[in-house]
Amino acid sequence: MSERATVSRAADGKGDARFTCLVPAYNEADRIAAVLAAVVGHPMLAGVIVIDDGSNDGTGAVARKCGARVIRTAGNLGKTGALLRGLAEVSTSHVVLIDADLSGLSRQAVSALIRPVLLGRAGAAISLRGNAPRTWRMIGIDYISGERVIPRAVLAGHEAELRALPRFGFEVFLNQLLVTQGARIAVVRWPGVASPSKRIKRGIGAGIWADVRMIADIFRAVGPVDCLRQIRALIRLRLPNGS
Repeated sequence: MSERATVSRAADGKGDARFTCLVPAYNEADRIAAVLAAVVGHPMLAGVIVIDDGSNDGTGAVARKCGARVIRTAGNLGKTGALLRGLAEVSTSHVVLIDADLSGLSRQAVSALIRPVLLGRAGAAISLRGNAPRTWRMIGIDYISGERVIPRAVLAGHEAELRALPRFGFEVFLNQLLVTQGARIAVVRWPGVASPSKRIKRGIGAGIWADVRMIADIFRAVGPVDCLRQIRALIRLRLPNGS
């Protein structure tokens, strides 16, 4: 089913789901154009907002040339802070979260991620990229995936908690909200989409250190035992075949 046909079919049903894409970005001038080519002007999206998180490589300028609306933060806030800034600008019912460094992202992949939520089959959707860690591919869910479709209402009233999160605690905090609310989750496989490792982007030493900090932030946000509980709960909420 084409993107426009899907939108038309959804309009014949509920008709109230509209989607804004948020792309948090820090020093992604070399990669973000390929990502924005898949989302800017997409018929399922009401708009695309890039949150330039204090980049010093011209990321914001590239995003503007690609047709996205750009918001620049005051300094580098980290992913959680950048997303919180972007969420304040969203007026649609749903949010599509897309990382700025993906390769292989297509309009069809974006459509596949949005479609289960747009058609009311799922309350939220999470991507499973082709180069996700093998463990996540084996169990069929990437619980820290940065590519998601969620109702904006899931985060309503949690602004203070979001502001208190560590820089990379957003996904696991969101997991807990989805689990608490019992949202049915579509896991959408993206075999042709990849995210570069931090070691490729920053070099071996800096990349390892960045991974360590990210894991530390995750465990500060929810703790290792709660991460395991989240994974089990998300698997229970996952729809069969991601649809």
